[in-house]
Amino acid sequence: MTQSVNSKRRIIFHIDMNCFYASVEMAHNPELKGRPIAIAGNPEERKGIIVTSSYEARAKGVKTTMPVWQAKKLCPHLLLMRPNFDRYREASRKIFKMLSEITPLVQPVSIDEGYLDITDTEGLGTPIEIAEYLQQRILKELDIPCSLGIAPNKFLAKMASDMKKPLGITILRKRELSTMLWPLAIEEMHGIGKKTAEKLRKVSIQTIGDLAIHDVYQLKQLLGVNGERMKNLANGIDYRLVDPEAVHDFKSIGSSQTLAHDTTDWDELHQLLDQLVSNVARRVKRKSATGKSVQLMIRFHNHQTITRSKTLQGYIDEKEDILFVAKELLKTHWNEDPVRLLGVSLQNLEEKRQVGEQLDLFTYRDNAKKEKLYETMEALTDKYGKDIFLPLNSEKEKDQQPRTSFQKDFLDDYKKP
Repeated sequence: MTQSVNSKRRIIFHIDMNCFYASVEMAHNPELKGRPIAIAGNPEERKGIIVTSSYEARAKGVKTTMPVWQAKKLCPHLLLMRPNFDRYREASRKIFKMLSEITPLVQPVSIDEGYLDITDTEGLGTPIEIAEYLQQRILKELDIPCSLGIAPNKFLAKMASDMKKPLGITILRKRELSTMLWPLAIEEMHGIGKKTAEKLRKVSIQTIGDLAIHDVYQLKQLLGVNGERMKNLANGIDYRLVDPEAVHDFKSIGSSQTLAHDTTDWDELHQLLDQLVSNVARRVKRKSATGKSVQLMIRFHNHQTITRSKTLQGYIDEKEDILFVAKELLKTHWNEDPVRLLGVSLQNLEEKRQVGEQLDLFTYRDNAKKEKLYETMEALTDKYGKDIFLPLNSEKEKDQQPRTSFQKDFLDDYKKP
């Protein structure tokens, strides 16, 4: 690896571990290799959901989020395993440590994928040589396969890494969009889910190429501001930087669970709610975070799903406070139909040291009484613009407020020696 990288153009990598949880288990126990295995939340009960699976299992139709019973029906010899998150976090830390030895511009986006900006990397070789080096080092030292996408921006790098798995390396240049990207079905575009794809198909957008040439006004009517953004991405336009300090992954922390049976029992729902909120509060405290919105998700017996949220005037992080709001949401929005699943999340998170006020349950109740006042303030703000209400010493407090970013719990010390 002797040829240096051309620093005059952006060179972005997206690296994605192949079947990460399953690959880590196979690396830990080589006897699992070649067998159809799947990691599931709770293999013994109905609430067991497939988290990931090996390629052997996928060949039989086993997919992520599929219920265990359905996966077993498709693949009777499927070997089910409970997740070992400590093992996965340790593997992730080692992987991201390797990446950080190539460049400090590493942006993790999940436990098993991230972006690298190698534009100004010198003395390590061509982009393809660096990609091959990383891929082979991770495979040799950790026995975990990965795929890499190489492109001039994050979106194209992400799309490229999905094009060849496992152990693929794909280069996607803007001049190759018409042959490599545009023929793909619209569902295959990163950032477009099932519902958005359905909307786009109704206006005759079947492929990414169709999106790239579609009328931007109609797209904005259909998808709002995202319409123009998605068209730009389809044309290979993406100015986002690889940001090691990105915080968007921590804007919410949630927990959900499928019940062993559909229920209309209020006490049973409250018991599950208590358990879910305990999980959320524990993770929030581990990250030294606090949030100001609580969201409740209810999935009914017929799979209809609703989400309802409450945004507070201040921040909360205690279990009792989150539970108080969650119960309030359940009482208000549950129609007493049988419930299959509940989920709770704390959203609009910030680090605790960035927040001046900690809102406890008593404070929340006091603020709730001021709801009319806040609504009036918001109405005046809409009419006359922002910053018409300024707290005393606001500039001083703003200057003193520290600016920091969240670190992923599974990467807390990946940069440490």
